[in-house]
Amino acid sequence: EVQLVESGGGLVQPGGSLRLSCAASGFIFSNYGMSWVRQAPGKGLEWVSRINNLGSSTTYADSVKGRFSISRDTAKSTIDLQMNSRKPEDTAVCYCAKIIKNWGPLNYDYWGKGTQVTVST
Repeated sequence: EVQLVESGGGLVQPGGSLRLSCAASGFIFSNYGMSWVRQAPGKGLEWVSRINNLGSSTTYADSVKGRFSISRDTAKSTIDLQMNSRKPEDTAVCYCAKIIKNWGPLNYDYWGKGTQVTVST
């Protein structure tokens, strides 16, 4: 059974940092790319970042480029998202998602339940 469990969400002030982690299980972790996707209050889903199966290539949405960093630990089967220079508009539920085809279209077959990240004074 595929499971994705996010953790590390919380409250941070503008300009502050948080680090999210996604624990993956139930599939061959090193065979699949992964993404972080978020949903702000009252808004639709927004793709944030992706990382390929081996962690050798990463991409980011323009809105977070230079501020966020995605990484993966093959041994631990985890995907992390380091979020720096947080802005109020970064407030969202953040989801870890498994990409169906490594470095293929951003189509997902499994999602975590999400973790809330709030940026506020």
